[in-house]
Amino acid sequence: MDIVVKGRKTEVPERFRKHVAEKLNLEKIQKLDGKVISLDVEVSKEPNPRQADRCERVEITLRSRGPVIRAEAAASDPYAALDLAAEKLDAQLRKQHDKRYTRRGARRLSAAEVPDHVPGVATLNGNGHPVPAEASDSVPTKKIGSLEVQGDGPLVVREKTHVAAPMTLDQALYEMELVGHDFYLFVDSETKQPSVVYRRHAYDYGVIHLDTDPMVAQAHSPEAGGALGG
Repeated sequence: MDIVVKGRKTEVPERFRKHVAEKLNLEKIQKLDGKVISLDVEVSKEPNPRQADRCERVEITLRSRGPVIRAEAAASDPYAALDLAAEKLDAQLRKQHDKRYTRRGARRLSAAEVPDHVPGVATLNGNGHPVPAEASDSVPTKKIGSLEVQGDGPLVVREKTHVAAPMTLDQALYEMELVGHDFYLFVDSETKQPSVVYRRHAYDYGVIHLDTDPMVAQAHSPEAGGALGG
C-alpha cells in the first residue's frame, strides 16, 4: 500500500511528500489496523489573509474494510498541520484498536456474576428467580440537576454550557471536521435556531434544526390552564 499525496489548488513539493512518508509510518498504522486499503493525504491552502494562522490545511483519509477514518488540521505551515493531523489519526486508530481488543478479550458472565458487574440489575437466587428488592422507602433519593435518582444508580448527568457566536452551516461543518467529532452543536446565523450537524456515512452529512412549537410552549406556560368561569 502506498500513500497518495495530492494538492488541492496548490503545489506539493517533493520534500513535503518525503516528510509525509516519514511521518505516517505504514508499518505502525497496519499494526493498529491490519485491514487498511488506502491512505490519502490532501493539502490545501486558504487564501483568506485573515486566517493566516491556519491557512495550510492537511486532510488524511484512511480507508479500510471497517469505517473510514478522517483526520484533518490547519496551521500556519503544512508541516505543522501534518503533525497535528497525524496525531489525530493515531488517536482514532488506537481508539478503534482498543475497542476491537476489548470485544475479543471480554468473556461472558454467569448469572451469579452479573450483579457484581452491572449496577442496578436484579439479583437472582439459587433457582434463577429474581430476589425481591427492599422497599423503596429504604433507598435514599438524591437530586441530580432536575432529575431524582434512587441510591447510587448508574445515572451520571453532566451539564455544560458553552457560549458560541452564530455561524453558517459550512462553518459548522468545518469546525466539526477540525475537532474530529461526529457531530457539532451551533446556532445558525441565518435562522438563529439551535442546530446540530452530524456525520452519516463517509462524506454524507445531516443537519437538525430545533424550533419551538408555539402550541406546546403555551401548554407548558405557567399562565396556561386554570378554571373556567361559569
